[in-house]
Amino acid sequence: MRDEDDILRLIAADPWMMAVLDAARRLELPDCWIGAGFVRGKVWDHLHGFTQATPLDDIDVLYFQTADTSPAAEQAIEERLHQVLPGQPWSVKNQARMHLRNGDQPYSGTVDAMRHWLETPTCVAVRLNAAGQLELAAPHGIGDLVNLTVRPTPAGQRRKQAYRERLENKNWLQNWPKTHAIWP
Repeated sequence: MRDEDDILRLIAADPWMMAVLDAARRLELPDCWIGAGFVRGKVWDHLHGFTQATPLDDIDVLYFQTADTSPAAEQAIEERLHQVLPGQPWSVKNQARMHLRNGDQPYSGTVDAMRHWLETPTCVAVRLNAAGQLELAAPHGIGDLVNLTVRPTPAGQRRKQAYRERLENKNWLQNWPKTHAIWP
């Protein structure tokens, strides 16, 4: 696993991931991506030689819409996703409101919001575009992801305690024992 194309080929070969991506694409949400553990877990499972996927706590559907930033709008989208592809742990978050939770300036879009997440290998997302082609977004690059390194982003450096708590609570180092962490 060397580059973004390798990651996209890995995802394209997974029928379940493609069904999830298609379900999100069908809703035509603005600036919509599926990120975090959806991509990170797939890559790390592959790099560990796992034959079974590590279960996901949720499927992080990210979009950016300033017109309605209410949690109720996110819930309505989750309900629509459950209709399109039932039985999945959908978690929908409008990134146009997440700056408030994180104490940041307003974000300009979904990828900009991802730049403010706490650890580099989580700052990755994928989508099916309108033409049905896979696209990958990784505002901090894919180096740490493919090298099994958990490193704080600049936001993680500023919010060191939150970064450390995520490392301790997510069990990444136990679930994927070849990973290693940088502790600020």
